Amino acid sequence: MKILVTGAAGFIGFHACRALMARGAEIVGVDVINDYYDPALKQARLAELGRSDAFSFEKLDLADAEATEALVKAVKPERILHLAAQAGVRYSLENPLAYGRSNMMGHLSVIEAARRAECVRHLVYASSSSVYGERDAAPFSEEDRVDDPASLYAATKRSGELMSNAYSSLYGLTQTGLRFFTVYGPWGRPDMAYWLFAEAMMRDEPIHLFNGGEMVRDFTYIDDVIDTLVRVVEDAPESGRHRLFNIGGSHARPVLELVTALEKAVGKPARREDLPRHKGDVLTTSADVTHIREAYGFENKVALEDGVARFVDWLKEWRAAQDAPSSASAKA
Repeated sequence: MKILVTGAAGFIGFHACRALMARGAEIVGVDVINDYYDPALKQARLAELGRSDAFSFEKLDLADAEATEALVKAVKPERILHLAAQAGVRYSLENPLAYGRSNMMGHLSVIEAARRAECVRHLVYASSSSVYGERDAAPFSEEDRVDDPASLYAATKRSGELMSNAYSSLYGLTQTGLRFFTVYGPWGRPDMAYWLFAEAMMRDEPIHLFNGGEMVRDFTYIDDVIDTLVRVVEDAPESGRHRLFNIGGSHARPVLELVTALEKAVGKPARREDLPRHKGDVLTTSADVTHIREAYGFENKVALEDGVARFVDWLKEWRAAQDAPSSASAKA
């Protein structure tokens, strides 16, 4: 099976490509490789993927609709896994136009290219728990109303869901949207709290706890996500359907418990600096995973403490490898 994976140099995209290739798929990866966070990490992910003959890569800005359509026509994928997006709730306050271009125009370019291509049987795309906004009732269900986003990032991800729903209704494009809840783990994103906290603690620097750490997140370990994601991508649902599923840890935990788990894994206490609640942040995310469990057997196997320990082990190895060339140069 040939699969086009956008955002292949990203965190989830990297893991998805590896898992799909392990199951025999031929992957064409796409990424613009922007500098939202260190491009060296993205290049390192691509280098790992490039070890397989089943992987090829195209650097492309998906907001270029003509180039996107040309690529889909040339590749002729049976499936598209669309994970590319401008990530980050807080950064959307600083650079809102990047979100319109990547998350809205980019998404529209992909689904338009897919509907014009006769080869695509299923398009799976990344949405976000952010679409639920601020709410009192938890856990969050796919049946809940999602018309009050708390950030521009959330608004663009909800816009993508609406565009996909329209394309399924108008053109019979079979699609599945996945609302990811705080995915973490090795090869993760340096802009996320678990990474920022871990590095600060290792350097004996203070960690910044917005709202005093009184936030609750449904932390979801990457392996649990990928186990189900590959089954969703390989599936061929009823033609013309558009579905939405939550993928979350289904056991929301306070951010302060994340800090405790990191302290144990790093081996030292955190120096805490409390800051006011950041604009755009919601107090709670919590996933009802009933639907994806019933449809694809989704399971949460990795507890937060175990997942954090695995991440910290990887981070130490990653940083040691990054520091090695400069250390060798210094000795020379």
